[in-house]
Amino acid sequence: MPVTVLIVDDSKLARIVAGKALAELQPEWKKIEASGADEAIEKLKSETADIALIDFNMEPRDGLELASELRVLRPDMPIAIITANIQDEIIARARQVGAAFVAKPVTADALEGFLSGAALRLRSQQN
Repeated sequence: MPVTVLIVDDSKLARIVAGKALAELQPEWKKIEASGADEAIEKLKSETADIALIDFNMEPRDGLELASELRVLRPDMPIAIITANIQDEIIARARQVGAAFVAKPVTADALEGFLSGAALRLRSQQN
């Protein structure tokens, strides 16, 4: 089954870095990119995504607000909040919406645990 990952970050460079880390771990997975929450929601109207990697610091809505919206649309979607802003409050808020936390800069090592768990979750949902 082909897996599609939605990468949402207002920095093009950060989307490229996350995409490279993803490709290193899962070269057969497809990625779609969005530069913000509104664009992400718009893209999901015409494309499907199985997993979401979302930057925290975005305007006008932050990544946790987008994660909450995605939870309503896709309750079982594995979501990771990605940020260099490592504060207990942000980590706690990510957990409240059922999202994992990945620190920036995004590397294959940093993503590996989340993606492995997400792949297992997707496989168990199919069975």
